[in-house]
Amino acid sequence: MSTVVSPQQVAHKAMVDEERRRSLTIYSHSPIFYWWPVWVMGYILAIITYAQGVTAQIGGAHVVIHPNPSMGVIYTITFLCVILMTHITLRGLASVSVILAIAAIAILFGWLGWWEDILKALGSLAIFMNLGFYVFFSSAVFLVWVLAIFVFDRTQSWTFHPGQMVYETVLGTGEQAFDARGMAVEKHRDDLFRHWILGLGSGDLHISTTGARRAEFVIPNVLFIGAKLARIQQLAAMRPEVPTEEAVASAAPTPAAPAPPVG
Repeated sequence: MSTVVSPQQVAHKAMVDEERRRSLTIYSHSPIFYWWPVWVMGYILAIITYAQGVTAQIGGAHVVIHPNPSMGVIYTITFLCVILMTHITLRGLASVSVILAIAAIAILFGWLGWWEDILKALGSLAIFMNLGFYVFFSSAVFLVWVLAIFVFDRTQSWTFHPGQMVYETVLGTGEQAFDARGMAVEKHRDDLFRHWILGLGSGDLHISTTGARRAEFVIPNVLFIGAKLARIQQLAAMRPEVPTEEAVASAAPTPAAPAPPVG
């Protein structure tokens, strides 16, 4: 049985497709996003331990441990660095000052000949972690990371259409539409650790709307913020879309005028 598609349905579908193509949705991510090196490094060390590890009996249990003590040191240092980077905020000149300070300390240690002693001390440090720890801990962090990025962080979103921004929340206020004309969108100064090292091109956005409904939004941890900011500016400068009802009405065929009576 064939289905007849009316011109109104074709026009509506075309308009929906065009709106999806031209719109942009951004999400604010939680700081757990920057913890990806913890589970990535854990899985890498788990694979190395599985391939090159030896079986040892500890407390009646057979565990697989890599004989190199540096494996545990590497994972511990990675874990500590991620904790520091996600809890210390350095923006603008502060980040430049930290880089210069680290470089100066490294040069000073080299001039005093301390690097050799430091490396020897680290070489004698032994931290052993078995295969079960790497797999369990990395999987737990990865599960929390996935739930945060793809579930909890998507409970609120900002969708930009030509000339309009829609703020949507799954719990709470629902949807709020704002006029994008005159809207100010700016990116905050980057954080050295979070945005440059761990963020993969992330950043924080500040949005200030104008008109009858004024509001301000601070959206932290937006991924690929450079390309998205340029796209937001393009959509904000466009004229709003024609409502669907008007588009359908304009696409509908105009009825032919009745023929004049023959007299």
